[in-house]
Amino acid sequence: MSTRREILALASGAAITAAAFPEPAAANGRDDGWTATWAAAPTTIPPGPPLELAGQTVRQVVHTSVGGEQLRIRLTNEFGATALHVGEVHVAIRAGRGASTDAKPGTDRRVTFGGHRSATVPAGAPLVSDPVGLAVPPGADLVISIWLPDRTPVTTLAAFAFQENAIAAGNVTGAARITPTSTITQYLFLSGVSVSGEVSEGAVVTLGDSITNGANTETSANHRWPDLLAARFRTARINLGVANVGVSGNRLLHDPNPPAGEPAETFAAYFAQSALRRFDRDVVAQPGATHLVVLLGVNDLGHPGTVAPLSEVVTADDLIAGHRQLIARARQAGLRTHGATILPFKGDTLGFYTPENERKRSALNRWIRTSGEYDEVIDFDAAVRDTADPLRLAAAYDSGDHLHPNDAGMAAMAAAVRLRGFQHP
Repeated sequence: MSTRREILALASGAAITAAAFPEPAAANGRDDGWTATWAAAPTTIPPGPPLELAGQTVRQVVHTSVGGEQLRIRLTNEFGATALHVGEVHVAIRAGRGASTDAKPGTDRRVTFGGHRSATVPAGAPLVSDPVGLAVPPGADLVISIWLPDRTPVTTLAAFAFQENAIAAGNVTGAARITPTSTITQYLFLSGVSVSGEVSEGAVVTLGDSITNGANTETSANHRWPDLLAARFRTARINLGVANVGVSGNRLLHDPNPPAGEPAETFAAYFAQSALRRFDRDVVAQPGATHLVVLLGVNDLGHPGTVAPLSEVVTADDLIAGHRQLIARARQAGLRTHGATILPFKGDTLGFYTPENERKRSALNRWIRTSGEYDEVIDFDAAVRDTADPLRLAAAYDSGDHLHPNDAGMAAMAAAVRLRGFQHP
């Protein structure tokens, strides 16, 4: 493993072409001293004219899981058809809470790429920054400001941030406070932050759908279950990062495929490529990854006939085969695997529930619990179901659509995780 001095020396002499691609993970899943502290899975956009920015700064708030003495930022143009020109990037510790995008005095740092303040991100690629000397506390918030000087179509983003971010006129990347011209609840061209300089036990990557993404939780409150799990790690002095790559609408087996002429054509692209397809980019590439948590399958059951064609109906065996693929690929990357049971959704307002879909959910959950194929089992189903009607979410944990947990439900999910499964033997 390189020392901090070696890392800094290497970074100062690195060419920008070398920084433009993620470093390969080591055989045990560790990434030469760097640990993912935050992540967002990028997606493409639906058909039609994209949002365009020109001469504007996007300031985005990210919530760290573990801390470090220095950090790196991962930009993304992975769904762009043309190169992305970034004029300047700054990072700072956030001052304030909630929707604040203020920078804490004395913490602003310029981010460079191969020693340069500006950078070009190739079409279809990410771009990893040079190390930035900034002491990052665990469980803190960062503000990351990206200046886009040219006319820039927003073609790569995480559409469901559950965090209020800001757009401002001009290059205000280094300003302590900005005046927003608009606010968004998306992450634009930003997919990761990693840290180094502290003793780390690695990173947990949470691969899932809207329930992992944080759907229906309070905006700007960091009440997603992976955030609450990271807080439990900190309380227990388990120094594991958490990289949340859940995407609302995501499926295990299929890419978005809305029927022609249906309203879903206007939003389905935000659901991201199938988990099997995006696995290497969103999971294996996370710095320091040592654990994988999988919560996937409900959209594979519910989307056909609602926002996907009936030809994509899956069986329980199909889903089990997909989970087995994730397990095999995770183990090849040196990751310990944790399989989570699918939550109940009887009576949901999205049209997912049918007796047949319930039979498939039950079969998949039984396999997750009893097959022994995952290294660990997390029984989210048992944690949030109604004890009087186990096919439904408990009322206290129901956000109102009978599918997604509310903030209390997210807390119950995080509390259901057995921490011993993430500790070294």
